[in-house]
Amino acid sequence: MAILIGDTAPDFTLESTEGNIHFHDYIDGSWAVLFSHPKNFTPVCTTELGYTAKLKPEFEKRGVKVLGLSVDKLEDHGGWARDIEETQGSALNFPLLADSEGKVARLYDMIHPNADNTLTVRSVFVIGPDKKVKLKIEYPASTGRNFDEVLRVIDSLQLTAKHQVATPVNWQSGEDVIIVPAVSNEQAKTKYPEGWKELKPYLRIVPQPQD
Repeated sequence: MAILIGDTAPDFTLESTEGNIHFHDYIDGSWAVLFSHPKNFTPVCTTELGYTAKLKPEFEKRGVKVLGLSVDKLEDHGGWARDIEETQGSALNFPLLADSEGKVARLYDMIHPNADNTLTVRSVFVIGPDKKVKLKIEYPASTGRNFDEVLRVIDSLQLTAKHQVATPVNWQSGEDVIIVPAVSNEQAKTKYPEGWKELKPYLRIVPQPQD
């Protein structure tokens, strides 16, 4: 059965480059990104893991733990990690899970048989502190992911989890947001005493809340 937004992210235990990881314990109280890659020693995956390693300070600033998942064996990760550092200029600095039997890949529906029977597609799951799936994105093996977009979505998810707002198309952190329809104008006057820009009764624009 497919994992949907709002579902509890399935728990698992796997070996990784940073030791044995019990997923729910590891991410407890934090946001998390779990992403799969089709295979070690492949060009697109090499660029993705190198770039994600460079973004680690940005993920940490947002309280996000990142985990990569591979269907290769743990002993194969070391040589590839050296290649990543050599070619991308950044060492692997987050756990790379070894799912050599494909159990977690199947648990999370990362293997799409009509694309490949054994290799994963490029799946991304963003998981909240409540261990619920907040976002899922899937790319074909031939297309590298945009991890700047993953950060942008995390900014939106964290903001909208705290405030009764939504983020408009192409929103970036710091830009104006939308008051959700569930907030009445009377309630909005309390929340936003400086007012808002009303384009339509259902489309009310305010500066991004800062607290």
